[in-house]
Amino acid sequence: MTSSSTVCPICQGSGWKSVNGGAAKSVTRCDCSIQSRSSRLMKQSRIPSRYEHCEFDSYHPELGGPGREKREQALTTSKKFVQEYPLEKTGLILIGPIGVGKTHLAVSILRELILRKGIPGLFYDYRELLKQVQNSYNASVQITEMDVLRPVFETEVLVLDELGAVKPTEWVWDTVSHILNTRYNDKLTTIITSNFADQPAAAVAAARDLTSRATRDETLGDRIGERMRSRLHEMCRIIHIEGEDVRQKMRSGATR
Repeated sequence: MTSSSTVCPICQGSGWKSVNGGAAKSVTRCDCSIQSRSSRLMKQSRIPSRYEHCEFDSYHPELGGPGREKREQALTTSKKFVQEYPLEKTGLILIGPIGVGKTHLAVSILRELILRKGIPGLFYDYRELLKQVQNSYNASVQITEMDVLRPVFETEVLVLDELGAVKPTEWVWDTVSHILNTRYNDKLTTIITSNFADQPAAAVAAARDLTSRATRDETLGDRIGERMRSRLHEMCRIIHIEGEDVRQKMRSGATR
């Protein structure tokens, strides 16, 4: 039995509260119910311990050297995304070099959606997800590929961190295509981070005389394929973040 001290004084434990609307009366979810749901969703979100502290207030655009304006724009866009969701459900892809806060912003968005709006969402590291899928093929493991992918397919908001971090193979391309196409077709929101520039694959770039293969860095097109890169442009708005590796600067400062 629940003690009286733990029962919400507003809804008396029902989860609903009365709302006065002039002559008519209606009910809505009590704040205690929303808080309870948000707490449960946070526990299920798979946000790694390393990123549990990530919030908009702890993202500092002034750090990271040149590119502060881009970082400030990225923070503003991320906050606006939360404010407008679910009226605006187009996803985001945060692109930039290592250590500029892409994952920090992505996790901050997910936390805000869960805690402020009670939206279910999951965090997945791209590399770890592919390992889990591969492991499901092991006959000794009591889990199937669909067991691994079902929550990725079905969650309302998915954060997919470090897209392109795995060396591309036909299997990798097929798997990422399956994930992104499923979510695209079901009109679900996907938030992505990547260290790779949003540029065409090598073959496409060479055909356009953009640069030679020998002198260019790998791009998002190289890592996930041009077809999926094009699909991402339909699913997400691109946010470019510039700057230096803040984590490396902090480590260097600590050792001086």
